[in-house]
Amino acid sequence: MFPYASDDEALRDVLRLSRGMTLKSSLAGLKLGGGKAVIIGDPHTGKSQALLHAMGDFVDSLGGRYITAADSGTGDAEMQAFAQRTRHVVGATPRTLLDGSVASGDPSPSTAYGVFVGLKEAVRQRLGRDELTGLKVAIQGVGHVGLGLARHLKAAGAELWVADIFDANVKQAMDELGANVVRPQDIYGLDVDVFAPCAMGGILNEQTLEVLRAPVIAGAANNQLASAEIGVELQRRNQLYAPDYAINAGGIIDVYYQRNGGSAAQIDAHVNAIAGTLREIFERAAASGECTSVIADRLALERLQAGGAPQVATLQRQAS
Repeated sequence: MFPYASDDEALRDVLRLSRGMTLKSSLAGLKLGGGKAVIIGDPHTGKSQALLHAMGDFVDSLGGRYITAADSGTGDAEMQAFAQRTRHVVGATPRTLLDGSVASGDPSPSTAYGVFVGLKEAVRQRLGRDELTGLKVAIQGVGHVGLGLARHLKAAGAELWVADIFDANVKQAMDELGANVVRPQDIYGLDVDVFAPCAMGGILNEQTLEVLRAPVIAGAANNQLASAEIGVELQRRNQLYAPDYAINAGGIIDVYYQRNGGSAAQIDAHVNAIAGTLREIFERAAASGECTSVIADRLALERLQAGGAPQVATLQRQAS
């Protein structure tokens, strides 16, 4: 949910997002397709029961061809409202896993943890370090996922700089984690090791690249590259970009197990496998000289064309 300036802008974003979801599911080895929905409106002031029920009715009209879940601007409360009108929603209620443990319906903690796992792999590849103590990280956006990532990083000893357009978010990051707060327009140019975009898409563009200094870019936002050329330019500048739909797959992995069943160990193993996927992307890119975004697309299409989702079965065997 976002206050798009026009229907055309919303349509462009949802098409980019749905493409990313398709590739994300393939790359994560999931037996899922890919789809996305957007709601035009301010997520803080534009919600009403009538709007949320209308969204639930629309999802229900698709008869299960599309299953919705929380994302930027929505959370547990919105999923519960959708669930009053459709059963084709995940994340509305806590669920009991096969091992008897109870997990929240909210997939954002899995997204945040997956980004943390992927960020560590990117740091290992580009900076040659396994420990995150003293690592300087700039996080753009500290909503549910960004704040979750910040908590993991803080626990690992990283130093944090954060920015968000909502004052309450940065105040929580500052009060809870001791993060340094900067203005949204200043987050790009900080002298840090990692830039972690966890807000809206298109933020890696010609303007931001003029000031972006971090050697590693690893964050949760979807569609981070404004264009394919930006990925090529990052490669030329030796800035290692963790392709967004590879690193932020933890949420859809969580959703997959919500729909199909599984244990906490299986979910954990599958989310941790994000590191291996990124390692393959980084190594292929280094060997070929191509940018990581091109390699990620190619690998996702390879897995899509191969059919099925062998990674799921492999991880389930490993975790059982």
